[in-house]
Amino acid sequence: MKAITAANKLKDRHGLFILFLGITIAFFGFSCMDKTNYTSPPGYDLNKPVKYNMPESLHEISGIAFHHGKPDSLYAEEDEDGKVYYMHLGDPKVNHSRFGKAGDYEDITILGEQVVMLRSDGVFFVFPFNGLRNPEIKNVQKWNYILPSGEYEGLFGDEKNNQLYVLCKHCSDDNTAKSSSGYIFKLLPDGSVKQSGQFNINVKEIEALTGTKKIAFHPSAITKNQNTNEWYILSSVNKILVVADAGFKVKAVYPINPSLFIQPEGITFDNQNNLYISNEGDKVSPGNVLKFKYTR
Repeated sequence: MKAITAANKLKDRHGLFILFLGITIAFFGFSCMDKTNYTSPPGYDLNKPVKYNMPESLHEISGIAFHHGKPDSLYAEEDEDGKVYYMHLGDPKVNHSRFGKAGDYEDITILGEQVVMLRSDGVFFVFPFNGLRNPEIKNVQKWNYILPSGEYEGLFGDEKNNQLYVLCKHCSDDNTAKSSSGYIFKLLPDGSVKQSGQFNINVKEIEALTGTKKIAFHPSAITKNQNTNEWYILSSVNKILVVADAGFKVKAVYPINPSLFIQPEGITFDNQNNLYISNEGDKVSPGNVLKFKYTR
């Protein structure tokens, strides 16, 4: 009997120890949670999005765009298939049109009545917007060798001046610790593109604003806030949003919460100045689009 009682006491002590250990781990876990105060650009709260989960076909959603900024239909692509997806956010139904073969497609923009797709090696695919509702898009023009060798993820079409802006993620001509190169193109009525200028993002300006030394800047998306005439540039690797003036001088840098922005690859505004950021999914979370309402 005494032996049984001793065994029970030992068992109870062991149970209490496990309970204490669990409480301790939980306490330290909560105390080590991210308590960073994530600030936001004026007019937006990057901590309070409206979240739209994407279907499996857009698990690796990358670029996003609107036609003339109208939010009734969002156009998107993912980085494996040569398809353009279109949907009404909040509606589970997603349609698509095929424009090309499988490839590493990184961004989409709609400039006037033409759609431009950017492949990661700097190749453009241009086709009429009115072909998007067909299963197979015809009259697709492919433009090779118009950009220096490198990896590209950011594309924006500015309807005010009919120009395309492309930002390099990693180019052989760049020192990513100093600058990131960008290229400007005119989109002609026949769907051809003609280079019309260059720009660069000064990484040292980003370092000065963050207080961080030796940042290797790898931008993943670019768009323009037409309301403020500022450039919004995402870097998924660095988990930051960079805001620059019309001449690409860096004005502010906003660290973004990695628990919200799993892998931010796309960015755009609608004609009501609302901001949208797309995230590729991971092993446990689907891809999504986050909407940040304009509040000023």
